[in-house]
Amino acid sequence: MEYKYKFFAYLPQEAKDIRTEVFVNEQKFENEFDDIDDIAYHLIIWNGAKAIANARLYRDDKQENSYIIGRLAVLKSYRNCHIGSELMRLLEEKVKTLSGKKISLSAQCRARAFYEKLGYKASGEIYLDEYCPHVHMEKLINDK
Repeated sequence: MEYKYKFFAYLPQEAKDIRTEVFVNEQKFENEFDDIDDIAYHLIIWNGAKAIANARLYRDDKQENSYIIGRLAVLKSYRNCHIGSELMRLLEEKVKTLSGKKISLSAQCRARAFYEKLGYKASGEIYLDEYCPHVHMEKLINDK
């Protein structure tokens, strides 16, 4: 499959639709949208004319040269096609262009192995976010 992607400096409708489908309809989260959406970069991947995956990226105000990834979502019919890995690769490349050195994320525990395969390390205790177990994960980004 041939995919295209684009970063946005605002939350596009396609990203809202994907996040609503994945997080609200499938996973029953209630507080999906927040003020971070106003300051984040939003990445969308399309298969032809159909938006199939998205994630957001924003600067971590608590740590210099550090960014946070969140709201990574792939539509159900496109899972297990390596779209999540492609989202993460594109996000990491974006962080490098922004002179970022570290990426953090809050991973659903069921996705922990996915992030570990990409080089992310878990730290701290497991915590609940909307009744769903999560763990903090980080990765240092090299300038290669």
